[in-house]
Amino acid sequence: MKPDLKVLFTRVYRGPNYWSYDPAIHLQVDLGILEEYPTNLLPGFTDSLLQLLPGVGEHSCSRRKSGGFAERLHEGTWLGHVTEHVALELQRQTGAEVTRGKTRGTAGRPGVYDVIYAYADETVGVAAGKLAIRLVNQLVEAEEGFDAQAEIDTLILLAQKAAFGPSTQSLVDEAGSRDIPWMRLNSGSLVQLGQGVHAKRIRATMTSQTGSLAVDIASDKEMTLQLLAAAGLPVPQSKAVRTIEGAIEVAHRIGWPVVVKPLDGNHGRGVGLNLQDEAALTKAFEVAKEASRRGWLVVENYLVGNDYRFLVVGGRMVAVAERVPAHVIGDGVKTIAELVELTNSDPRRGVGHEKVLTRIALDPAADDVLAGQGYARNDVPAHGVMVKLTLTANMSTGGISIDRTMEAHPDNVEIAEEAARVVGLDVAGIDFMAVDITNPVREAGGGIVEVNAAPGFRMHTNPTVGEPQYVAKPVIDLLFPPGTPSRIPIVAITGTNGKTTTSRMVAHIFKGMGRKVGMTSTDGIVIDERLVIRADASGPKSARMVLQNPRVDFAVFEVARGGVLREGLGYQRNDVAVVLNVAPDHLGLGGIETIEQLADVKQVIVEAVPRNGFAVLNADDPLVVKMARACSGEVVWFTMAEAGSPAVRRVDAHCRRGGRAVVLERGELGDMIVIRHGRRSMQLAWTHLLPSTFGGKAIMNVQNSMAAAGAAFAAGAPLHDIRQGLRTFQTTYYLAPGRLNVTEVDGATVVVDYAHNAAGMRSLGDFVDKLADNAPDDLLRHRRIGVIATAGDRRDEDMRELGEVAAQHFDIVIVREDTRLRGREAGAAAALICEGAARGGRVQSVETVLDEIEATRRALDLAGPGDVVVLCVDSHAAVWSEIQSRSHLAQAGSRDDSATGDPDLQTPLPFD
Repeated sequence: MKPDLKVLFTRVYRGPNYWSYDPAIHLQVDLGILEEYPTNLLPGFTDSLLQLLPGVGEHSCSRRKSGGFAERLHEGTWLGHVTEHVALELQRQTGAEVTRGKTRGTAGRPGVYDVIYAYADETVGVAAGKLAIRLVNQLVEAEEGFDAQAEIDTLILLAQKAAFGPSTQSLVDEAGSRDIPWMRLNSGSLVQLGQGVHAKRIRATMTSQTGSLAVDIASDKEMTLQLLAAAGLPVPQSKAVRTIEGAIEVAHRIGWPVVVKPLDGNHGRGVGLNLQDEAALTKAFEVAKEASRRGWLVVENYLVGNDYRFLVVGGRMVAVAERVPAHVIGDGVKTIAELVELTNSDPRRGVGHEKVLTRIALDPAADDVLAGQGYARNDVPAHGVMVKLTLTANMSTGGISIDRTMEAHPDNVEIAEEAARVVGLDVAGIDFMAVDITNPVREAGGGIVEVNAAPGFRMHTNPTVGEPQYVAKPVIDLLFPPGTPSRIPIVAITGTNGKTTTSRMVAHIFKGMGRKVGMTSTDGIVIDERLVIRADASGPKSARMVLQNPRVDFAVFEVARGGVLREGLGYQRNDVAVVLNVAPDHLGLGGIETIEQLADVKQVIVEAVPRNGFAVLNADDPLVVKMARACSGEVVWFTMAEAGSPAVRRVDAHCRRGGRAVVLERGELGDMIVIRHGRRSMQLAWTHLLPSTFGGKAIMNVQNSMAAAGAAFAAGAPLHDIRQGLRTFQTTYYLAPGRLNVTEVDGATVVVDYAHNAAGMRSLGDFVDKLADNAPDDLLRHRRIGVIATAGDRRDEDMRELGEVAAQHFDIVIVREDTRLRGREAGAAAALICEGAARGGRVQSVETVLDEIEATRRALDLAGPGDVVVLCVDSHAAVWSEIQSRSHLAQAGSRDDSATGDPDLQTPLPFD
């Protein structure tokens, strides 16, 4: 039997998603012929798997006990489920702590499974999934030349390269323990802590508060020692040189022995110590020059003693470590090379800074150090004899550390703190040479030999000997003092229709309060009411871009179904979630076949509400009502239902318990939006006085206004600011392009909107009916012209329903198509819409004009004074340009309001 388990697609969810609240990887796999073979029907499969990955047998799985998955293997489970557990275990082999996963069959597709599993690092998680597929196939039938253990070792190496270094990881862990959000900004160690205006950045241990001038000073070793000497701190005599002749001259002047090192070096590279004569200096000079980027070297006195590192954060000493050079201890049996190999086998040692210790390199430089002690690498040192392999005590060259924090003399601590202040570093590593750090160096001899920017933390967090010091805490305290916020408020808005308009309303309210609002929508990314990126920006990547912007102090995110299915949310939680409605749209896409599944997708933002957050939900939509059970915070209902209806009774009961709601109270003078909180009722605004509702005729914007009011109230906006925001929000082209923009062209009222599904068309048609019915008799021609279309990836029945709804509201229907056909032949979508429109209703004529601009021109050509033309747009900018070219007001450059014949419909006419 040839195994043919394969991956159909891979998705990486970076935030809460349809499958899991936590970040996860989604593999859709096809078992092929293996669907007929659960594990109990594959001879030797389970035993081979448990032998290769013993840890898999300890997984609890659904049995909720250690070894539960092993039981499932013996009883028989499908290989999609096995793939999930193997992917988790492979990540655990790399050191990741991941345990969550699930596997589900797909409806109507035998052998196809959705495999979901957690990950710590995205790159490693995806690679683990791919390797899991190969391992499962290999265990079913051996593949020639496949070395499973070698593949696992390769994955471990990948994980080591992708992981943060110990210093960065300690800071990220500390931030996470304080609920400070973080995001990795590159493949290295550049990390953002916090969001928006509160964000700080770190790169290893360099922070956004580290001054560039201080880093430049610390990088110039001669300048550093000059400044420290001028401050009266103990430092060796030194001089910068470019030639060997200059180095020899300085050595004779300051006295032997000397040290030579690159002026701009780090990590102990190119440092020559205890140079006793000109020959030794000449040899070390060449090594140092190769390590120097600028060709300048420093020659200074050699201070006798041990090597100590003082870590100073915010002007205060937080840790002291003694650094011991890389060495081995003889046992009288093994050669030096064998002792090095034994030492490097310590699992704590790795390459560079990837682990808490670095492997010792047995290279020509080490041979020179050995020769200076009278050894070669194949010699056998006597028992107990310490043999050095480097002269410098850097951790990066294989040294070890001993914690001395509690032993350092107060005078030495004061010297280190003063040195950090003189250089100007917020996080500084001060290198001391001293015989005994418990005695003042001014009396016992010694001094500061170097000041380091971005010092490594691993010698303090993971000392070889002594207690670990939690040095990340004072760094995070420096960036985020106690009580300092790290998050900005996030309002997430979703629904089938109305998302963009509601998002703009909420953003407009908080902009009026003086907030710097970052907003994402299908039109682009807007920062402080300035469009910075024009694109469909309703996905997670756009949300992350807003959260990275240092000006933003309030975020409003339109959350679309597609982004949630592709990547999940672009953040971990939102303070306020708004769900407007759920209607049949986008069904049959991304594995979402039913409206109930679509509701589950939109419910993700409700699940992302924390305990102190709010979910603003439509009490009139049964699918939205059910989402209340998924909310960890407080629910705020909004309803347009009549008094006595089930929705209003639900709201009444909710408010009696102290809850919040937004309701519509109807009376002789009109409809009043009222905010209720417990037993208090607060009148907000008459609907007919809100410009976006066009005198109360645009019912969908009445609902959007209520949802926006509920979101703003939940986010802490005062009542008068909410009222002012809604009363100044207009659906003009420049405030809300493509969303119920109303203008006039030669006496005809033209409405530009984005309606593209049956539910949206039903609301738009209701508005058009009211608009036409309220027109003055002298203008009324009883003609309503609609240009309609929908995306080509919608279901056939959805397209027919769109046409059928349009036929009930328009006299003339012109059917067009989007530029992107999304998998259909040209004209196919239009034909289905026409088929629906032919089912009857008000419509008298149905035409097909596929090009959007040509369809627009056709509709405007047909229109006369008093007619209403509705243009359902895809490229709203091009359509609006065509409208302006027809408008005598635009040609005249007038900036007067458009005259619709109804005083309630007077809205500003926008111009380029």
